[in-house]
Amino acid sequence: MLKKAEDEVSNSPAQLIDAKIKELGDWRGPTLALIRKIIKKADPEVIEEVKWRGVPVWEHAGIICTGETYKSAVKMTFAKGASLDDPSGLFNSSLEGNTRRAIDLHEGEAVDEEALIALIRAAVALNRSTAAKRPVARRKPAPGHP
Repeated sequence: MLKKAEDEVSNSPAQLIDAKIKELGDWRGPTLALIRKIIKKADPEVIEEVKWRGVPVWEHAGIICTGETYKSAVKMTFAKGASLDDPSGLFNSSLEGNTRRAIDLHEGEAVDEEALIALIRAAVALNRSTAAKRPVARRKPAPGHP
């Protein structure tokens, strides 16, 4: 039983993301680490997860964004990005969809931290407002009970 508990700790989402950052071995590692730092600064209550074959996911009342890594880009995909105002024009990818929007970061590009913090906070606010509107699931009474 102790071995299972140790495995769960050693495979926590935070540790898996740390390992991914380290294993990238090029500019993408520090870029992923930077966006992670900015996300945590924007929302100290953010929950880190790892889904879909190792993709970092940040959540608060639903998915805020993912941090996918490709050969030429680190992509932040915002789950409800199409519903967010983007006055700074950070979204530069997945613009044709009805739901998601993404930011592709390439080697050597600067990150507008203030604008990204505002976008992350807007995504959290949207998630929270959507979560507040969800109906509470009610159990049906057993037959013969009111």
